[in-house]
Amino acid sequence: MTTPYQLYYWDGLQGRGEFVRLALEEAALPYDDVARRKKGMPALMASLDGDKVDHPSFAPPVLRAGELLIGQTANILLFLGARHGLAPRAEAGRLWANQLQLTICDIVAEAHDTHHPISTNKYYEDQKKEAKARAQDFRDTRIPKFLDYFEGVVRRNPGRGGWAIGSRRSYVDLSLFQLIEGLRYAFPKTMAKLEPSYPGLVALRDKVAARPNIAAYVGSKRRIPFNEDGIFRHYPELE
Repeated sequence: MTTPYQLYYWDGLQGRGEFVRLALEEAALPYDDVARRKKGMPALMASLDGDKVDHPSFAPPVLRAGELLIGQTANILLFLGARHGLAPRAEAGRLWANQLQLTICDIVAEAHDTHHPISTNKYYEDQKKEAKARAQDFRDTRIPKFLDYFEGVVRRNPGRGGWAIGSRRSYVDLSLFQLIEGLRYAFPKTMAKLEPSYPGLVALRDKVAARPNIAAYVGSKRRIPFNEDGIFRHYPELE
């Protein structure tokens, strides 16, 4: 591309936009993180406005690629994966990657609901009792259930190299890296106990972290730190 992609996501948050950022960074693709620039928020809101765009998204992230305006994390990654070598070439492989990404989206949504189990329109402080119960179930049953599944995916992969799909890295690996990082931030005690049971996932996380472009990005100011305004939040009382 001769012009950079434009990524629309909330300023100051990793959130769901971070899964897209990791793909863009790994592929060394130029992009404009629109909301982080001056007067970027009006442009972000315009991407959601059905009176201004033909295919408005319900919420960020949104990616502009030329005339295309693409919403939903998994949908954006499906597009980038096929275009930039971050997904298998065969249709079956691309569909498998999308299926795994959608499953990652499921656990990300559940992680969010540990601190907002009643309503996203209420502050965490207004639902702390319910959040404590939701977080316990997430820690005790849901995290292990999802990690069991993804560990099995890595172990059963017929390709070589310890990746989730085939013999080379894909956007799914980048997203699993982000998932592990987010869970470590939000539930450090839980993850410290669980991780020895998931050597394949931990090794995959480490392989992604060692990728030159990812390492450079994670160590740069472009990488927004985890914080208590994002999806993955660390509240000690929820552990």
